[in-house]
Amino acid sequence: MHDRLLRGATRISGRKIAIQETKVGPIPISGLAHIGIRVHDLERSVRFYELLGFTKTAGPIGPEPVAILDHPSGVEVNLVLNATNANEPNVLMDVPEKHPGITHFALLCQDIMAAKERLEAAGIPLSGGPVRFGPGAQGIFLRDPDRNVIELHQRG
Repeated sequence: MHDRLLRGATRISGRKIAIQETKVGPIPISGLAHIGIRVHDLERSVRFYELLGFTKTAGPIGPEPVAILDHPSGVEVNLVLNATNANEPNVLMDVPEKHPGITHFALLCQDIMAAKERLEAAGIPLSGGPVRFGPGAQGIFLRDPDRNVIELHQRG
């Protein structure tokens, strides 16, 4: 087990939060539960994610509300239906100032060139790539209808 010494402070919602200096071991994480993606139009987003093999299995439910999409690979996407304006830029990717946050998520894909052909046939343009990542690994990038960035990643 790796022990780390945590020091300093972090900011949450503009407030400085102190973290006690202590020796702790890592929190046991067993995997990724889901990816939450803010969207404007549920039906438009579901159609897009169906092209990637996702199926809507629940929702919208809850106060936000959220629709749940599952993939045969075990990946779950939660579409959070609270984006008020479909025409706003993605503040993490489309403005000159760089803000902290998640810029994209990557889905494993066995053949990104075949995926590229399917995307083109569906009228979905790439926003980047193919890009090589070391020996054999490569990726292509696309945007969902709300301009969230997705990488399709092929391992080497």
